[in-house]
Amino acid sequence: MVGVPTSEAPNGQRKRVLLAKPRGYCAGVDRAVEAVEQALDLYGPPIYVRKQIVHNRHVVETLEQRGAIFVEENDEVPEGSTVIFSAHGVAPEVHEQARERNLRAIDATCPLVTKVHQEAKRFAHEGYHIVLIGHEGHEEVIGTMGEAPASIQLVDGPDAVEDVKVEDPSKVVWLSQTTLSVDETMETVDRLKTKLPLLMSPPSDDICYATQNRQQAVKEIAPQCDVVIVVGSVNSSNSQRLVEVAVDAGARAGYLVDFAHELSDEWVADATTVGLTSGASVPDELVQEVLAWLAERGFADVEEFTTADERLVFALPPELRRDMKKAATAS
Repeated sequence: MVGVPTSEAPNGQRKRVLLAKPRGYCAGVDRAVEAVEQALDLYGPPIYVRKQIVHNRHVVETLEQRGAIFVEENDEVPEGSTVIFSAHGVAPEVHEQARERNLRAIDATCPLVTKVHQEAKRFAHEGYHIVLIGHEGHEEVIGTMGEAPASIQLVDGPDAVEDVKVEDPSKVVWLSQTTLSVDETMETVDRLKTKLPLLMSPPSDDICYATQNRQQAVKEIAPQCDVVIVVGSVNSSNSQRLVEVAVDAGARAGYLVDFAHELSDEWVADATTVGLTSGASVPDELVQEVLAWLAERGFADVEEFTTADERLVFALPPELRRDMKKAATAS
C-alpha cells in the first residue's frame, strides 16, 4: 500500500470495523474438529476422513499436517483402518460400506443434521412426501436424501417450487438443509404453501441456531457498512449465505476470503465502516489476521456487535468417547 495509513476515510470520518458476534465455530464444527484431533491422539496417524471434516481450507490443511488423510469415499480407506464421517452427515449406505470394509467408523455428523435425518426417516415411514429445501450436490443434502430417496424431492430455492409435483397434496412436509439463508428458505416455504396449502412444517426449525445467529448479526451491522468481509471458504454454504445476507441487508459490497492475504486494498479504499464476520467453520485466528490487515490500513477502531450469546456444546461421538474411556482406564 502506498503512503502512510490514516485512521480517517477520504470523507474525513473515522475509520472503524464492526465485528459481528456470534461468528466462527459453532458447536457442531467444534465437535467434529475435536473428534479428528482426539482420534489422532488416541489411535495415532493416519486417520482417514471421508470428505472435508468441515468446509474450511485452513482447518483441513492443519489436520492434514497432523496426519489426517481426506478421501472422497470409503473404498479409498484401507480395510480395518479408522474413518471419520464429516459434520455434514452421510447416507445409510455409507455406514454399510464401512462395515463391509471392517472400518472403525466414527460419525462426526452434527447433531442438528442428525435431527433432520431422523425427521426424514420418520416422515417417510409415516407415508409423507418430503420436500427438502437445499442446494443440489451439497454433502448435507446428499446424506439427508439418502435416508429415504423414494420419498424426498429437492427444491433448490424459490424458483424451483414450480417444478414440485406430488401425488397426495394432503401428505407433504418440508424439511431443510441446516445452513441456508433464513429469508430465502422462508420465501421458498411461502411459495410452497401457495402451491400446497396443506403443506406441513417440521416440528422445529431445521436451520441451525448458529446459521441463524450469524445471519442476524450481519443483518444488523450491514446497513452501517460500506463493505462486509466474511472469512470462510467458497464451498461453505453458511459462509456464502453471509455474503448474500450482508448485501441484501444494505452493505455496499460483500467479499468472501479464506485468508487475510486474499484481501484487496481497493475493497476498502473509500470505506469508512467495514463489517467483519466469519462462517461457522472458521477458527478465530483467521479473523484476527484480517483485523490486523485492516488495522494496517487505518481501521484500528474495532467495535464488537453482539446479538446472541452461544453456549451450546455437543459431546464427542460415542464411539470415540468409549475408546477414550478404555484408554484412560488402561493407563
